[in-house]
Amino acid sequence: MANTAPPANQKELFGHPMGLYILFFTEMWERFSYYGMRAILVLYLVSATTGGNAGLGWTQPEALALYGWYTMLVYVVSIPGGILADKVFGQKKAVLIGGIILVFGHGILAVEEMWAFYTGLGLIIAGVGLLKPNISTMVGGLYKEGDIRRDKGFTIFYIGINVGAFLSSIIVGTVGEVYGWHYGFGLAGIAMALGLIVYLWGQKYLTNVGNLLSKVERNEGASLGNLFSELLNSPLQLVVSTILLGASIWGWLSWGFGYGLLFLFLTLVVAMMMMVYKDLTSQIMKDRYVVMLLSFILVIVFWGAFEQAGGLMNIYALDNTNRSIPFSLPFGIGNEVPASWFQSLNAMFIIIFGVVIANYWAKRKLKSKEASSIFKMAIGVIIMGIGFIFMVFAAMQFESNGSSAMYWLVLAYLFHTIGELCSSPVALSFITKLAPVKYASLMMGVYLPLQV
Repeated sequence: MANTAPPANQKELFGHPMGLYILFFTEMWERFSYYGMRAILVLYLVSATTGGNAGLGWTQPEALALYGWYTMLVYVVSIPGGILADKVFGQKKAVLIGGIILVFGHGILAVEEMWAFYTGLGLIIAGVGLLKPNISTMVGGLYKEGDIRRDKGFTIFYIGINVGAFLSSIIVGTVGEVYGWHYGFGLAGIAMALGLIVYLWGQKYLTNVGNLLSKVERNEGASLGNLFSELLNSPLQLVVSTILLGASIWGWLSWGFGYGLLFLFLTLVVAMMMMVYKDLTSQIMKDRYVVMLLSFILVIVFWGAFEQAGGLMNIYALDNTNRSIPFSLPFGIGNEVPASWFQSLNAMFIIIFGVVIANYWAKRKLKSKEASSIFKMAIGVIIMGIGFIFMVFAAMQFESNGSSAMYWLVLAYLFHTIGELCSSPVALSFITKLAPVKYASLMMGVYLPLQV
């Protein structure tokens, strides 16, 4: 039987396992590459095909459509990525393979050819699908069940994500907008290579985390191969899946193949979740599983609004915001703040407030006033919603003056960030607490697509 529990004598730094910091820096550089590319993707698509820094000249609806599908697929592929980790590779090897694929994906984007553009996006989708759910699950594996450090450990890990996001939005955004889009894409590839080097160097601190379960443990769970036979054995599963399958056909006929595919994916996910529930042996495990699935509703609401940052809010910063400043920025930027820089605000606020909010919840716990994970996530949704009120004021100012001030975007991102800190690290920790061990990566893989 595989030993997946963290050793009692594992080396620690600042009260947390050393492995946390290896995963921190690996994810930091991976997120640098991802968010750096995301910060300039839509801007590259809508930039004119002529001029010193030519883009593809797409319309805004075309660019937002590609951005939406790309963002969705990045996270949807996390589900097969989680399954492959649980059943074939183990989390540790899945992260390594995903990192290698990402290096090639970002590197190919630096080539100024359309085949390279689509190939690079495809490789990034596959690489993130393998790396993202499994590195988060590995963080949970560093802590024993009931370890009170787990939530704070995930907040530290989350800060690492946003250090990468903050630096990339400024550095990759500046390089892309000022010197050339493909230089920005190439820089993102270099960052991913650095993350891969850190991960390989730190393997000695991850020896007992993310290993593939034994064959017996893997076979204890229901296999994907008997999914459809399980549907036939349960009237409820069969009815729900039939309704969703009908919605898939309706979506295809009404709105096109893409929406039909989306409904079909939803059908498979729901069927899979019901299959996992049926496979659980104890009522306690089933109750924990149901609570985890209910928390996904809050996740859908939160991220459905939050992910406007890379699309609509990015274009709003470019077209509707007065970004002029009374002095000239260095490196040839001039006296106008690049639109991509606003993408760094979320990450900057997380770095500033992440530990503050984590300590606030920790102090409440010491006073026996700890809020439940569901309550924290609900508060996060409310605070994030307040952020959009500032965008309403920005739109009103734009209607009156022809442009809106930058501070509206700053305030919106501030409240979005505080809401995110109440929701996202807590959700990651919550899933690793409640998910059945043999389905840990699969559950994380299901959680991530809900962010889009």
